[in-house]
Amino acid sequence: LGPFSGILGGLTYRERSMTTIIGVQYDDRAVLLADNRVTDDSGRVYTHPQMAKISERGDFLIAGSGEVSPCDIAQHIWNPPKLTAKDKQDVYHFMISKAMPDLRKCLTDNGYNFDEPHDKAKDGLRFQFLIACGGELFDVDQDLAVMRDSSGFYGVGSGAQFALGALHAKAKPLKAMEIAAKCTAFTAPPYLEKVQYK
Repeated sequence: LGPFSGILGGLTYRERSMTTIIGVQYDDRAVLLADNRVTDDSGRVYTHPQMAKISERGDFLIAGSGEVSPCDIAQHIWNPPKLTAKDKQDVYHFMISKAMPDLRKCLTDNGYNFDEPHDKAKDGLRFQFLIACGGELFDVDQDLAVMRDSSGFYGVGSGAQFALGALHAKAKPLKAMEIAAKCTAFTAPPYLEKVQYK
């Protein structure tokens, strides 16, 4: 097993980051919002300013939910490829053809096992990211599949459905986070907002 199969900042690699992270795609920018509560499977709560759920890595904003290990690797170890002027013409293609293969290598090199048996239907996703690159938002799941939504609304984590419902009902992003926090114990302020322009 690799270096991230043991303890990470007090959390084992199996413990999950219960959270709410939302993204909103505007014409000229991508906005990510995340809460500040990390909860393990036993219900223990962790909060600390250094445990921000949105990280800046080169041309990327990365927000992660799920198992702590892949989130830590992607948000603190990965050195993503540079987005070139040519890549900016089709950022979706760049994410699939360059960024995700590079992230897969980084995760594997640091001990994450993509082949470990896991029942998505029973246990849910092991991890999920919202990634902004070139001012565009992408939903990335545990298989590193890259998805987009024409609604412009994105959400991951245990409170995502509450926040997404609020966004679709015309709530502003901060209000959507506040609604999610009222509906689930795994979401709490303060909220972190990051904006990336095209």
